[in-house]
Amino acid sequence: MSDPRLSEPHVLDQPWRVWATVAVLTIVLAGALLGVVIIPVVQGRAAGLDAFTAICRALGIKPGSPAQPQPSDRTPPTPVSQVTWTPEVLQVLARANTERGRAKVLEVCVACHGEQGVSVAPEFPHLNGQSGPAIYKQLHDYQSGSRVHPLMTDIAKALDEPVIADVAAYYAGQPKRNPNPATLGELPANIVQLVELGDPNRNIPPCAACHRPGVGGPIEAPILHEQGQNYLALQLKAYASGERRNDVYARMRTIASQLTPAEIDGLSRYYAAGFR
Repeated sequence: MSDPRLSEPHVLDQPWRVWATVAVLTIVLAGALLGVVIIPVVQGRAAGLDAFTAICRALGIKPGSPAQPQPSDRTPPTPVSQVTWTPEVLQVLARANTERGRAKVLEVCVACHGEQGVSVAPEFPHLNGQSGPAIYKQLHDYQSGSRVHPLMTDIAKALDEPVIADVAAYYAGQPKRNPNPATLGELPANIVQLVELGDPNRNIPPCAACHRPGVGGPIEAPILHEQGQNYLALQLKAYASGERRNDVYARMRTIASQLTPAEIDGLSRYYAAGFR
């Protein structure tokens, strides 16, 4: 009579299966302990994190890596421009009164920007013949805190919207010098290229696409020709560093941050000379 145990071979394999299962589970648990607890806690301690936070990060419950602190944005919470070109705002600009604007200019603006919009110092911008919407936007940005200046902030806050439009219309109507660019000397080819073609390799659009009169760029884009060289250079540097932040969609910050000091100097000289 045959031994019944020989007809059940799985019985003979059972001890090996148990030990194999135990070994696999041990390896899995050891790996989980090492990867989710031990290594994260050690790395987190070096990064100044407590054990709980390090383990939560390793499990994906909290953002960040257990090996380093979570980066934080230390950028000051400066508001962006609050100007929107609604039909109501455009109506305010359309109804602007240049006589009232001149009266306000003689009252508060003439000391720095002159009666005709020619500034008295290199750090102040020339406003003669400037785009009306550009002047309106900058005054409004000073008023809202989107752009900050030790003098202009308080001055702009004392103006109501119709007066801002009046001042903008008055200065926009003042004539520029219109010098002959042919008499102003030769310009570096790379500066002319930045103005006319930009630099596709750096995703820099041509300056003329926005800042040349009549090209159909953003309504708030200022006219740059005949602007003061020092003022232009200061503003480009402020955009590049992020100190000035009232540009729409961060356009100018993105562009200026890629310009070299020589290019900033060349562009400010180009436009100060009267080139468009």
